[in-house]
Amino acid sequence: MGINDSVDWRAELGVGTQVALIQAGTFRSDAGTLFGPVPWVLWGSLVTDEIDDKRRLLQALNCLLIETPSGRVLVETGIGDRLDDKTRLMRGYEGPSIVPALEAAGFLRESVNVVAMSHLHFDHAGGLLRADGERAFPFATIVAQRAEWEVALGDNPRLVASYVQPELELVRDWGAEGWTDGERELLPGVSVVPTGGQSTGHQAVIVRGTGPGMRTLAFLGDLFMRPWGANPRWVTAFDDFPLDSVRRKGELFTQAVEEDWLIVLSHEARQPVGRLVADRDRFRFEAI
Repeated sequence: MGINDSVDWRAELGVGTQVALIQAGTFRSDAGTLFGPVPWVLWGSLVTDEIDDKRRLLQALNCLLIETPSGRVLVETGIGDRLDDKTRLMRGYEGPSIVPALEAAGFLRESVNVVAMSHLHFDHAGGLLRADGERAFPFATIVAQRAEWEVALGDNPRLVASYVQPELELVRDWGAEGWTDGERELLPGVSVVPTGGQSTGHQAVIVRGTGPGMRTLAFLGDLFMRPWGANPRWVTAFDDFPLDSVRRKGELFTQAVEEDWLIVLSHEARQPVGRLVADRDRFRFEAI
């Protein structure tokens, strides 16, 4: 796998259910912030080949296109096109945005029925609108937790720092059509499951195939963005509720091992697909 192709990986999860990984470009994040409370002596050697002169790490904008007999679900939209040159440079944003990335992979934006958002931070919800302000997915319903919308459009200075509120205001009514409270099946076999942790309304997307060769795939959003996050105690400084992150990671990772889930990491550029294995009192991510 690499970061130069718009689609890096496809798989069948069972009869009639396919999933494609779409990478909608890359950006840069402060390394210390990504490792939060974890001391540098433990993580410095893990990122020596990707850290830049500003101590930033390369982050992929991984999205999924899930195709089922009942329709198509897009998971995440990346950063999108609606940012100025100064912001683009500051974030080190490069590569195709979600619409051209989808089209290069053979999917029309008009064919998306549901857009499932793990949360509404700028690097996940930025592609809901095109550069001209048009809806990027004109026939889709946006599905995010009601609690996530309330926080994203609220006035808590600590919590709103990662949201671009003027952009979210533009899609508020569209988003309200798909507000959800708790676990919900979007299409048969495709569900969202609240996790909290990174944000109040953060959610995972679980895809369960059926029939011969069935597999389960999980996209855990920023609860599990890079391989080192397999240790439940390693959380980022972005996590608004880190103790919730630790708890939910432990619960979901245990289930993932027991049921042999495929896992897609939200920001891993090189090897974002794999599985979890138990490792003493923690877990380890093994790429495939």
